[in-house]
Amino acid sequence: MTETPVTPGTPPVPNMQIIAQFIRDFSFENPRAPNSLRMESRPEIDLGVEMSARGREDGLFEVDLKLNVKATTPDGPMFNIELVYGGLFQLAGIPAELMEPTLLVECPRYLFPFARRVIADVTADGGFVPPFFLEPIDFGALYAQQRAQLQNQAAAGQA
Repeated sequence: MTETPVTPGTPPVPNMQIIAQFIRDFSFENPRAPNSLRMESRPEIDLGVEMSARGREDGLFEVDLKLNVKATTPDGPMFNIELVYGGLFQLAGIPAELMEPTLLVECPRYLFPFARRVIADVTADGGFVPPFFLEPIDFGALYAQQRAQLQNQAAAGQA
């Protein structure tokens, strides 16, 4: 294997590695089973998404993707899922101004398919046919929305 020579003065190549991924917290409730398994109408889905990240003393970063999914019908709740799916990331060569978007957009984007699979599997195991598959999430838009809310709150606090 050949290594790419590093020229003095050139910035390092950005690099993101996932060291581990894991379920930090998980809850599945199917309070009306088996009656909830007989769907006569399409359920209303309430989805909550949160992303968080923190640095560690060893230079790695923990990123959590929190998903809350509640499905209800006029007859009552079908299921309630709370999942915190985490990852341990090693980041290198990322400019300081891109560190936050990398941690809160790119890392959750990487974790999402695995969290989506956990939710699909548990709904299938809970008796729901077909299983529930989350639609893709635009983490960039969520991040921009979160930043705008923080800026509006800061502006309102200064007024």
